[in-house]
Amino acid sequence: MDSQSKSDPITDVKGDSSSRDTSSSHAHHPVAEKGYGTHDQNLDQAYWYVQSSNSAVEATPAELRRLRRKIDWWIVPIMFACYTMQFIDKVSLNYAAVMGLNQELKLKANEFSNAATWFFIAFLIAEVPNAIILQRVPVAKWLGANVVLWGIATACTAAAHNYVTLLTARIFLGIFEAAIAPCLILISGQWYTKSEQAPRFCIWYAGLGVGQIIGGIVSYGFQQVKNPTFSGWKIMFIVLGLVTIIIGFITFFFLPDTPMKARFLSEPEKVMLLKHVSVNQTGIRNKHYKLSQALEILRDIQLWLMVLLTILISISSGVITTYSATLIRNFGYKPPTAALLNMPSGIVSIASTFIVGFGIRHTSHRWAWLVACCIPGILGGALMSFATGTKAGQLAGIYLVNSITATLIVIYQWTGSNVGGQTKRVISVALVSGSFSVGNIIGPQTFRASDAPEYIPAKITVLATQAAAALIAVVLFGYYVWANKRKGATPAIEENIGMPGHEEERLWEDRTDKQNPTFRYVY
Repeated sequence: MDSQSKSDPITDVKGDSSSRDTSSSHAHHPVAEKGYGTHDQNLDQAYWYVQSSNSAVEATPAELRRLRRKIDWWIVPIMFACYTMQFIDKVSLNYAAVMGLNQELKLKANEFSNAATWFFIAFLIAEVPNAIILQRVPVAKWLGANVVLWGIATACTAAAHNYVTLLTARIFLGIFEAAIAPCLILISGQWYTKSEQAPRFCIWYAGLGVGQIIGGIVSYGFQQVKNPTFSGWKIMFIVLGLVTIIIGFITFFFLPDTPMKARFLSEPEKVMLLKHVSVNQTGIRNKHYKLSQALEILRDIQLWLMVLLTILISISSGVITTYSATLIRNFGYKPPTAALLNMPSGIVSIASTFIVGFGIRHTSHRWAWLVACCIPGILGGALMSFATGTKAGQLAGIYLVNSITATLIVIYQWTGSNVGGQTKRVISVALVSGSFSVGNIIGPQTFRASDAPEYIPAKITVLATQAAAALIAVVLFGYYVWANKRKGATPAIEENIGMPGHEEERLWEDRTDKQNPTFRYVY
């Protein structure tokens, strides 16, 4: 559970006579622009910013609500747009398949599955440099650059004329999309406390469900294009790529690198925010690489449990996101109808995501919400596997399995909230993101051409992996309870409770969750 207060809603309230004016200069504070080379490298850059500031603002609850709303409207929509487009661009191959891509490119046997798989192999390999780069460069700039580049890769898919050229485009798309989850996890941790992060995670992650809905509409629309020289799926890739490139440039130029560099915040607001999020004890930015933190990952059981959990969840999500439209088409529906019938999957994803996100904000118990998502996933897998005699049962199964998509926001937030130390955090988010790709590599490979059109082994895999994921979530819950009890002799740091004098620097020390006696795991 969280030790942090959940009394503040996600949205603001109007009017407060006790509020102080925070509309002073929006110029960057000079300390924020420096490399902090003269300061203790064990302390976060945010600490030195606060110490060098002339502002001594102590925030009231009403001011914090207003500040959160201001940040919400600036930061969250950009993250949402990025995640929406990464999903649409990733699964556009699924939509192109029902639009005639396989026939036009003369794909044989398992070549379509291989194209989907190589996206995630590239995704996995790219997480290695991501784990190094993200501590060295501004996270927001790295995200923006990669969004632009994967937009270019998406548009270039229109030029594919055989299996090799399609594979090349998918590999580059996987390389650039690998940055999305690590970047968004790290960015969310910069702006919100642990208890505030859950609903924000669910908002940007809802881009997955929105992407499913938009993707169905886009696929249906471009299937109406009848051009013998330039197919509808080619136009679709070009349009999607151009939209992604625009969003990438917006991200690069408008998403702040850190709260200290946020042009839309005044200096008092920046200090107010930094003091508020200091209770996370996970830091904002520290470029100093620590080998000891990297090695600690090897013996941290929570991370390896999360890796296993992510793989199990992602096997099912890989099956559904890559093959849902194909499965529906195999029920006997025409391609345009199959695209539209895939849209309710997005509604299920959005609903489960918001229920989980806001449920965690108000009740915590992340493990229980994760298990709750796995239950309809298990039922959906059973319907897909055994209700083979009815279209309605099969469709219901596909829709129910989409509830498992919400489990990933729990895993992402666990990673962002329960790992301390900048080096360890950056590597950990890349590790979990890489695990997502491992599951997605395995998932499509369960769809063998020899099993068509029923694909029973793949459907049974969905059922089994969801049951196993629910079990791992319970094990993680037990581990976090045990780990917190081991730290019980040292009081935890509570949200909205400050620390006197020099002790404030303890909140900004670059220590891992295991090294920090006041750090508490949320579950």
